[in-house]
Amino acid sequence: MKAEEQARADIVEVGRRLWERGYVASNDGNISVRLDDHRLITTPKNVSKGFMTPDMMVIADLDGKKIAGERDPSSELKMHLEVYRNRPDARAVVHAHPPTATGFAVAGIPLDRAVLAEVITTLGSIPIAEYATPSTQELPDVVRKYVKAHDGILLANHGALAIAGDVMSAYYRMETIEHFAKISLVAHTLGRENLLSREEVTRLQGLRGMYGIASPAPICTDDSIQATGGQLECQVLQAPDSDERLVASTSALRASTSALGASADKHVDKHSATDGEIRLTYRELTALIEDAIRALK
Repeated sequence: MKAEEQARADIVEVGRRLWERGYVASNDGNISVRLDDHRLITTPKNVSKGFMTPDMMVIADLDGKKIAGERDPSSELKMHLEVYRNRPDARAVVHAHPPTATGFAVAGIPLDRAVLAEVITTLGSIPIAEYATPSTQELPDVVRKYVKAHDGILLANHGALAIAGDVMSAYYRMETIEHFAKISLVAHTLGRENLLSREEVTRLQGLRGMYGIASPAPICTDDSIQATGGQLECQVLQAPDSDERLVASTSALRASTSALGASADKHVDKHSATDGEIRLTYRELTALIEDAIRALK
């Protein structure tokens, strides 16, 4: 199968998966694949990503000018072009609105805490790009700061962006962003979080090569953000300096838990032990998670 035909088929498949998982609604989201040094193929505007066909795709040059296709390209093509201009290694971009991750973006909470080993080795940290009006030049302008250092970015009050060397990998990174957000939400709701230490983060970063994972930038475990020309050069990850691999944190995340507090209290009050440990049945934990997700919708 030719590269263009494969790209069309892959975009249709990724769109279907995004729609089936509830990462997009209506005509939300957009997907693109760089075909070569001069062209890309992208989803059209005003089409549900769950019901696309290969012939709907649009081919454009890297200046955004349409080359082929009966439809108009995605209204957020400018954001994709900004990624490709700044990331020669990037061959695909997926933009969606996964509910939990977008909830973090709306709350202004980046997914930048050292919690899950798998996320540290694959994505590092997931920052939030400042709010910009969708489909305008503002959006690529704010994304530019983060694209050189990050493969996953939250867009304030908007959604999420995933970057990779192929479109299926970009989709899987979107899955990881949403999965991480869900786990972080549960820990936040329970009011407790164990963070990985800086030393453990360094150890995990060293495993990237063994796993065959290429990262656009190293991880920084402090707040000394390095930037050149307004673009980040490292991934800032919040990790405590400790001799222990896991460090308990009761402050969990930086946002208020007031919206979820009543739900949590309903489930945990009668199970609080004198040693401060909270014990829940599987049914109660499931109900707690469902309440938390409903609170973000």
